[in-house]
Amino acid sequence: MNLLLHICCGPCSFYPLTVLQEKGINPVGYFFNPNIHPFREYERRVEALKVVAEEFSLSMIWDQRGYDLEHWFQAIGDSRDSVRRCPECYRVRLEAAAQVAAEGGMEAFTTTLLYSRYQRHGEIRKIGTETAERHGVKFWYHDFREGWQQGIDMSIEAGIYRQPYCGCLFSERERYEKREKRLAAALNPGE
Repeated sequence: MNLLLHICCGPCSFYPLTVLQEKGINPVGYFFNPNIHPFREYERRVEALKVVAEEFSLSMIWDQRGYDLEHWFQAIGDSRDSVRRCPECYRVRLEAAAQVAAEGGMEAFTTTLLYSRYQRHGEIRKIGTETAERHGVKFWYHDFREGWQQGIDMSIEAGIYRQPYCGCLFSERERYEKREKRLAAALNPGE
């Protein structure tokens, strides 16, 4: 199968690439993630993915828009809470992947977002299928979460950067909400 693999980051790509290669599929990797903030985080993820691509002899398409944070903010609009924001974020990236797959004459595409236990598989599958139909390709669904620990172990062994959040500014803030509340309580003990 001629398949495009949208890749969110290096660590999440190890297990999906292993599964695809075991199935005799040598995908083309595609990196487009305008949600990642700040730039240094984006840069770290690119550097980690370059290591993975070399290890798997993976041909890569690096989206020419690069660090396109403004595009992402426009796409999510006022959707700040994760219930509304995450599906819009999936849509931005999967729409781009479907378009690249179609323009490249590929049969199908999939995404490493399907590896993460923290992502919403039902929504990813629905959005992937919708975008695939619009572009005349297939969305190849596989629940890569089955290899969660194996992927973690592979990324640790490779010594690549392992990110502590999905990448967007809002998830970074959510990651620190409890600490922020503790700090506020410590600074304002009577409130």
